Amino acid sequence: MPKSELFDLARSIDAHKVSMAQSREEAVAGVTSGLISLGEEVTWRAWHFGIPLRMTSRITRMEEPDYFVDEQVMGPFRSFRHVHEFNQDSGGTTMVDRIEFAAPFGPIGRLVEKLVLARYLRELIEARNRHLTGD
Repeated sequence: MPKSELFDLARSIDAHKVSMAQSREEAVAGVTSGLISLGEEVTWRAWHFGIPLRMTSRITRMEEPDYFVDEQVMGPFRSFRHVHEFNQDSGGTTMVDRIEFAAPFGPIGRLVEKLVLARYLRELIEARNRHLTGD
């Protein structure tokens, strides 16, 4: 898939909703369909671990079609930053996701990060990416 096409697919609200159907993610405020761009926000409502959650994120950096960054403005994490990078070579386009996050609740939250959240988020992102790339 061409780099620019995958870049747009990764910032598509509609593609995100389809890829995250198992957690019933819905865009409920801000940009709720189409492509999200620099400075724009989206509020997601979803179910994770059997708990209804809301998270608002903003696109804080973007260099089309090389990368964009979304960061939590309000939500369940103490902090959450997701870097999406796109690299193209003769073999096609590679999408690399880097997530930096911190759970609330001090030492208990850090323990939950290590025992549960890191793996859960990795699996969630990998499933989303398989959906986006058709793998």
